[in-house]
Amino acid sequence: MAVLDELSGFEFEDVIEDVFRNLGYENVRQAEKTADEGRDVIMEEVVDGTRRAIVVECKHTGTVGRPVVQKLHSAIATFDFDGPKRGMVVTTGRFTSPAQEYADRLQQNDDPHPIELLGGEDLREIADEIGLDLYNGRIEILCDETLRPYDLAADVDAPVQEAFRDIENIEAADVPIPHSAVTFRPVVAVTADTNAVFETSVGVIHRINDRTQFVVHAERGHPQVVNEDVAALVTENFHTRIELDSEQFGEVFDDVEEGRFGQTQTDYKEWAVERLQQHHTTTVSYTGDNNVTYNKTCEPNLSDISVQSIEPVYLPEVRQTTGILEYSYPYEYYAAGSSRVTTEDGIHRCVHCETSGVDETYTYCPNCGAIACTSHTRTERLEGEPVCTGCAVTERFALKTKYFYDEQNLEEFREEYAYMPLHEKAMENKLLAGGSVVATLLLVVGLLVIGGII
Repeated sequence: MAVLDELSGFEFEDVIEDVFRNLGYENVRQAEKTADEGRDVIMEEVVDGTRRAIVVECKHTGTVGRPVVQKLHSAIATFDFDGPKRGMVVTTGRFTSPAQEYADRLQQNDDPHPIELLGGEDLREIADEIGLDLYNGRIEILCDETLRPYDLAADVDAPVQEAFRDIENIEAADVPIPHSAVTFRPVVAVTADTNAVFETSVGVIHRINDRTQFVVHAERGHPQVVNEDVAALVTENFHTRIELDSEQFGEVFDDVEEGRFGQTQTDYKEWAVERLQQHHTTTVSYTGDNNVTYNKTCEPNLSDISVQSIEPVYLPEVRQTTGILEYSYPYEYYAAGSSRVTTEDGIHRCVHCETSGVDETYTYCPNCGAIACTSHTRTERLEGEPVCTGCAVTERFALKTKYFYDEQNLEEFREEYAYMPLHEKAMENKLLAGGSVVATLLLVVGLLVIGGII
């Protein structure tokens, strides 16, 4: 059976480790390669509430005979595990009749350490199930599940309505329905264990015993670890994932797009192992037997790092764009039901100076549709409503600039101003009027002092 021909024995073990992990076995890991005791991969399963260890022998050969199965049976008996144990032999080829008969006899005799045989034909069936490319040993990513792109208990545009609630001079209920688009972004959640001990003549100088979990953007290009907020969104909602049904979501969103996983699951595993190797590499200082201080670089071996799971899922990225008069306001976020992480908030951003952030005060201008910060918001003189400096028509009255929605309002106020009494005109610039009063009082007091009256 011409499969996996280009792989070495060790590489074949790597593939089988990935295969069993994808089949749902737990704590899948490779045995020490330096000690060939008839076991290559070790893993666990839970059957009827009982945890059982499985010792796997991998044979990248054409034919597997009875001695291999017998040797594994002995290895199972000596394997240190507090609980029931069984074995498995996996090969790309086939088993001889004596090997099959020996395994069958263990089953029939209710041996405490039964052995299951998986040959090349069995691998073909498994390959179809998990997306294993038999000819190069790469496991493809098969995923049709996503986090939910919206909250079932609310309208799909509820996040936009919520964002508009603290914008001055506009009611959220009056905000137009936004254009909603969703892109399902592929990500993988990786869990890996690193266990390494570094020793010298003085004993152990460094030890690593760490479980790492991270989420990675899995589109084309180099994998990128997502930030902490997005990682928490994915991991905390992973159990709520649903089927990615583009037709169904097309009834909710105006546009639906689905990204593609850029690499195989095997690629992401290899990348994760290399990344963790670099992450855990450190230089340690220690004192030798001769009281001399030494520095040693402690770099874990690739075999010290065991990827426990690589779980793919689609992460919905929702972009809702609200058009109001002359402006459009984007609001973009990653969604998982009622939870979300905002990536772009064009609502809390001044259209004139790019001031942004929810801690600022923003006001809606009904004249042009702008959302502006306090530095670019004024009161329209004729109607007493907010107007932004970007669209307002201006003119100076009583040496102070006044703001108007348009030329018509300006002309109406010119006529009104023309018929104002002098004191009312002066009040169009309260600061100037107040200053004039103070100056006049100071002048009068000065004259009275000069005249000796006071």
